[in-house]
Amino acid sequence: MDSATSRLWLMRGLYLFLALTVMFFHLLPLNTQPGRLPFPDLLICLTFAWVLRRPEYVPTLSIAAVMLMADLLLQRPPGLLAASVVIGSAYLRSAGPGMRDVGFVGEWTTVGVVIAAIFTFNRTVLALLSVSQASIGPVFVQVIFTVLAYPLVVAFSQTIFGVRRPSAVDVATVGTRS
Repeated sequence: MDSATSRLWLMRGLYLFLALTVMFFHLLPLNTQPGRLPFPDLLICLTFAWVLRRPEYVPTLSIAAVMLMADLLLQRPPGLLAASVVIGSAYLRSAGPGMRDVGFVGEWTTVGVVIAAIFTFNRTVLALLSVSQASIGPVFVQVIFTVLAYPLVVAFSQTIFGVRRPSAVDVATVGTRS
């Protein structure tokens, strides 16, 4: 196994480890008083940041498994948010190569729209199925916090783990390998 393949599997494992760590801290009873502000969905931020930078590190099956596990552990309707995030990440994966030209603000805006669409779709489906859900206020605040947390997750991923977009030289080199 060459070093590129080893790094690929190492980073895939790191994504799964980080996702499990986020879920672990989300499940810890750090504050048991009701009425606190909703926490941003760091799992979605992490997934989207890695999909836009190195899509090979986060295969669709890994995203589906992680998000389904999060649905089950966080007592959400199983599969609804997971499917929405898989669809959102598939869209971002296909739009990723074109985002190199728009800069980070364009990327952040696109990710913000996708996050808002995911939460809106989730609420709409739950409303159509008459599932009781939180009021719109805390959900709106969570969407805002999630979008605001995205640049922090990107900076963390780039500086700590080196998850960056491949440069034009890297892309050209990969194209010439046989």
